[in-house]
Amino acid sequence: MNSNKFKEKGSKKVENKTMKIIIAIDSFKGSMTSMEAGKACKQGILNSIHNNEVSNLDMKFNATTQMDISKNIIVKPLADGGEGTTEALISGLGGKFIDVDVTGPDGKKVVARYGILADDKTAVIEMAESSGITLIKKEEQNPWKATTYGLGELILDAIEKGCREFIIGIGGSATTEVGFGMLQALGYKFFDEEGRELSYEFENLSHVKTIDSTHVSKVLDQCHFNIACDVKNPLCGENGSVYVFGPQKGVKEQEKEIMDSYVAHFAEVANKTMNSNYDKLEGAGAAGGLGFAFKTFFKNVNLKSGIDIVLRAIELEKELKDADIVVTGEGQLDGQTAMGKVPVGVAKLAKKYGCKVIAIAGGVTPEAGACNKEGIDAFFPIVRGVTTLEEAMKPDNARRNVEASVEQIFRLIW
Repeated sequence: MNSNKFKEKGSKKVENKTMKIIIAIDSFKGSMTSMEAGKACKQGILNSIHNNEVSNLDMKFNATTQMDISKNIIVKPLADGGEGTTEALISGLGGKFIDVDVTGPDGKKVVARYGILADDKTAVIEMAESSGITLIKKEEQNPWKATTYGLGELILDAIEKGCREFIIGIGGSATTEVGFGMLQALGYKFFDEEGRELSYEFENLSHVKTIDSTHVSKVLDQCHFNIACDVKNPLCGENGSVYVFGPQKGVKEQEKEIMDSYVAHFAEVANKTMNSNYDKLEGAGAAGGLGFAFKTFFKNVNLKSGIDIVLRAIELEKELKDADIVVTGEGQLDGQTAMGKVPVGVAKLAKKYGCKVIAIAGGVTPEAGACNKEGIDAFFPIVRGVTTLEEAMKPDNARRNVEASVEQIFRLIW
């Protein structure tokens, strides 16, 4: 209804129970998932009414009233497309988790988890589950061997289970091989100039002469892929995947030039074969070139920021059209938040519909003041006394702090 009743002194009456509040909070990493934080926030709002004096609200607070108010406080799952996205969307929107034995980044088998939403058509995959850098010990990193084959296996498993819509987060990769392994898992075959089929090792990128797609399932053309990509780098060159992100994956300084040339060679053959030209596209260099691979070899692909994809998946904009207040937040609000992290993404969308935006966080830095210029009307830290970080991050403490802080915020609003 977006009536801003909470700003008018004469509005603190029964009609307040029709105020619509949307809660969309990112996870407090190490403490609470997105939905746990959101539910704690909702409880704090309900407590602000239940514990307030009835005369202040000019209403009798009973089970029916509480139910009416509760229906108008909607908790949405939130994530940025990276770690925690699958859990947030499946837990918040309904669905199921699937565990699959796949090929890990080092060629050894790993158990990777993805999710299928309640529509039984949409798969939510984090490539880090199958091909992530955290799956390899730092001393064992080998960019010449690291593969995305397991990601292809996850996609195939989801297709076999009936999925045709995909949300895929590609952050945290251990690879630089332009999706070479993923493509082979999906049926693409690569041959050298003598007609020998090539395996997925990075070095073989330089030997690719021809590409055969006859073994790729036609069902892949029916699939739509929303790729959560917050990286703007092109595929090759000094700003490309090898030079910029390679070192954290084990690429040595003296290897950059040769590895980048292998990537460039593969891109040239791929562009010619697929009649495309995506190597200079913003995001082509994401996840060791996965951005390029998806755009080049798949028909229906969108590379978008993770928060944009998640906001669309949870249909937040639809709920905001008649909302009054939005509560968002994350573990820490700082200068990075203001530069486009999850809470600001929520705030900007909320402002489109004239909502007031409140943010909560485990802690805030002096630079967090920039968030006010990005649509967050006011923000509040939830830590309520001198404590250690370890104590503050204990799940029970974090939950209680959210409930107590939000209760006090909404006592002022009511």
